[in-house]
Amino acid sequence: MPLNQQILLDNRPAGEAQLGNFRQVSSPTPELQEGQVLVRHHYLSLDPYMRGRMNEGKSYTAPQPLGEVMGGGTAGEVVASRHSQFAVGD
Repeated sequence: MPLNQQILLDNRPAGEAQLGNFRQVSSPTPELQEGQVLVRHHYLSLDPYMRGRMNEGKSYTAPQPLGEVMGGGTAGEVVASRHSQFAVGD
């Protein structure tokens, strides 16, 4: 299995986001359970609202928790599947 590589929000930016606001972690990819797929993401949508989520204050959307991967739209390819509706290559 490939390594699961993630970029996490490590601390809240003051002004423009900097490299030091993030940290990269790698961990073994867990074995797939029945009904799961493993996707290699090729594209991630980086949208302006994401910068607002890095702040802790009240907003129209919840703040991004520190130490977690920020959610976003992606396009990728199924590289392993234990789901009846998704095949490798989808």
